[in-house]
Amino acid sequence: MKSVAPDIWDGLANPEGAPFNPFLSHAFLLALEESGSATPETGWRPMHLLLEQGGRTIGAAPMYVKSHSYGEYVFDWSWADASERSGRRYYPKWLAAVPFTPVGGSRLIARDEHARAALLDALLALAERSGLSSLHLLFAPPAQLDHLAARGLLRRHGVQFHWRNAGYRTFDDFLAALTQPKRKKIRAERRKVAEAGITLVRKVGSEIGASDWRFFHRCYRTTYAAHGSKPYLNLDFFERIAATLAPHLLLVLALRDGQPIAASLGLFEPSALYGRHWGAIEPVSCLHFEVCYYQMIEFAIERGIGRFEGGAQGAHKLARGLDPVPTGSAHWIADPALRAAVARFLERERNHVAETLDELDEHRAFRASAELP
Repeated sequence: MKSVAPDIWDGLANPEGAPFNPFLSHAFLLALEESGSATPETGWRPMHLLLEQGGRTIGAAPMYVKSHSYGEYVFDWSWADASERSGRRYYPKWLAAVPFTPVGGSRLIARDEHARAALLDALLALAERSGLSSLHLLFAPPAQLDHLAARGLLRRHGVQFHWRNAGYRTFDDFLAALTQPKRKKIRAERRKVAEAGITLVRKVGSEIGASDWRFFHRCYRTTYAAHGSKPYLNLDFFERIAATLAPHLLLVLALRDGQPIAASLGLFEPSALYGRHWGAIEPVSCLHFEVCYYQMIEFAIERGIGRFEGGAQGAHKLARGLDPVPTGSAHWIADPALRAAVARFLERERNHVAETLDELDEHRAFRASAELP
């Protein structure tokens, strides 16, 4: 990203008048690279594609050559295993996505539809002549997925949980739209946190100080350590986005006796709030729900933000007023035999995802008479 002019990239990724996607911004992608989080040493070789015409950049794609499948949130380990067992190399592979970020956004960033079609032509030509096993475009918007599927890419379906603002004026307005058991459960969870002596503080942008970032990163590392994993992002990354994307950052801190014991981070723009990372250094019952969901929802209501995306996976979010929504990705696979096998797998998975969405929808936390967000 250092070799790409910020105004050129951002002019395509976040044009004036369109909703701002912080994850597609030049600043966010540059921070991933310059902090050492997304580099060849970590298995992410940046190979961003630019499309030029008449000396002007008219299209771009956030591209990486990957040597593994970590940090993607669309799991293809079984595909890699099948490829390796048949004697074919699966890695390296092409990936069009934002590292470590299961958030939707354009993967074919272009000035207009004509440029977008030309960008896709260039992308497929690059994949074919590169000799790599595959190309994957993750968390792309539905219109792009339709276009990619029409060009022969395999479409994959997934599920996330998003909260949608139905014009609530207060958190109690939101609770009033829920069924009585769900409303009672949320109030009980919030009461447990308060009775544990926890106070909550929300900080935005420049209100988040250097010590807050150090504490948050400690919490972030603690979450990964609890799962026996190595964290993807370092403190340098968070400090970089603090300097360049401050107006879009929300930090929720949980305090006991004035000392922080937990934190969660969100990024936001006027139409959406994205919950990203959290951690705690002390166990407190229901604190995760308060810090990661209820504080975020309250913030969204106060700011008039239209939706809150709760991140990848987690059916427990359904009981907290988040609804299931479909997500999608598209996949080009060079080897015909592997492609056929993956196509069969995706057909079975697609049916399962459709059934899951139907079942989850029947268990929404909202009253039947409540206005649908």
